[in-house]
Amino acid sequence: MSGSKKKQFSIKYISEYIDASIDGDVDLEINKISTIEDAEHGSITFLANSKYNKLIDTTKASAVVVKSKIKTNKKITFLVCEDPYLAYAKISKLFSNEEDFNRGMIKNNTFIHDSAVLKDGSVIGPNVFIGENCIIGDNTVIYPNTTLLRDVSIGDNCKIYPNAILGSDGFGFAPSKDGYKKIEQLGSLVIGDNVEVGAGCTIDRGAISDTIIGNGVILDNQVHIAHNVRLGNNSAIAASCAIAGSTKIGKNFKMGGLSGVLGHLEICDDVTVGAHTLITKSIKSPGNYIGIMPAQHYSNWSKSAVFIKKRGK
Repeated sequence: MSGSKKKQFSIKYISEYIDASIDGDVDLEINKISTIEDAEHGSITFLANSKYNKLIDTTKASAVVVKSKIKTNKKITFLVCEDPYLAYAKISKLFSNEEDFNRGMIKNNTFIHDSAVLKDGSVIGPNVFIGENCIIGDNTVIYPNTTLLRDVSIGDNCKIYPNAILGSDGFGFAPSKDGYKKIEQLGSLVIGDNVEVGAGCTIDRGAISDTIIGNGVILDNQVHIAHNVRLGNNSAIAASCAIAGSTKIGKNFKMGGLSGVLGHLEICDDVTVGAHTLITKSIKSPGNYIGIMPAQHYSNWSKSAVFIKKRGK
């Protein structure tokens, strides 16, 4: 590998790193990871979906990660492995850049309450607010402009991306003849190990009991999780989703973008929710759930809507 800005790896090193066999030039040097459309000489790319196989004849990539060799007249080196998409994830780590703030350093304009605990190797970026009784685990990175209000506990090896707000008040109000009366939010927020929270996410602390995010959870940008939610281990939620308060979700939950879950529901393990879906009832059986029709011409949509309405009677 060369300098910190320009990285280069031998194809042999990459093949060992992703547990792949080489079919082609064993002396090849790779200096970039690219999409198959935008690849250049010296780039490595991957094919995990057969519908893109046709691009093998036009790509300028020097190496392609595949599950099996693809016929082509081009001179391309193939790295053959069991799971090209997983291999791509591993290769991306090789070419990732270090954070632009140093490990173990606390940067300018950062507020850290005297009662907060920062464990070994934690990274705190500029303009971060860390409130009372917060705990930041080993090797966890808090990116710039992030806010942790009181009683937020984050585990080890997590990444909290910019502008996330963790531990804010949940939406709790009691109606009265004089208007709405605020219900004080007395719980905390507990985030497990190896969690990634995307930019602009908001996760509320509990009203009485805690809001809990399990180990290995990944949240895309601008996800909202309300008070008292319990989200199981190894769940993945795409952008602009929302989970209402006091819902309990099992492990391995997957949620497509722009979807929602109503409050006070229970969802079992191993449930996948398609994009633009609203979950209104508890789910007791694992499987795939979706509740939206794909885009179509209005005339066809109106016929489908009438059919669905009749079926629902």
